[in-house]
Amino acid sequence: MKLSAVKAALNNLETIGFQLANGELVPSHFHVTEVGKITKNFIDCGGTVRNEEVVNFQLWNANDYDHRLHPEKLLSIIELSEKVLKIEDLEVEVEYQAETIGKFGLDFDGKNFLLTSKQTDCLAKEGCGIPEAKPKINLADLPTASCCSPDGGCC
Repeated sequence: MKLSAVKAALNNLETIGFQLANGELVPSHFHVTEVGKITKNFIDCGGTVRNEEVVNFQLWNANDYDHRLHPEKLLSIIELSEKVLKIEDLEVEVEYQAETIGKFGLDFDGKNFLLTSKQTDCLAKEGCGIPEAKPKINLADLPTASCCSPDGGCC
């Protein structure tokens, strides 16, 4: 989800909710402790230099039960971050505390922001000798081979 889509969603909300991939809601007394731009420069296992940039939100589950983050407050934090950090309309990822800091993608279902699972991947499969995934074929869809008929001549 791009930052512009987050801002558009916040403009139409009265309260902010984040939902984990398992359906559980982040407690409503969470805080957004950071809004930033993360730049990752790296070399993949095939030797290709890569550069990735994302907007990062860090959610923190505080013991401060009396305060709630309102959409207009988060919008003002985002707008200040855009101005000061020169953040562009990038994909948003979210950090949230699990057993360790979890990193999530972000989506929106019209009511809540959804913390989506992220997966690691090899970016240089051709260089590592990792074969492309073979297409799954339904045997019923295969054409009947003529050599397997009684008069096909294969026996």
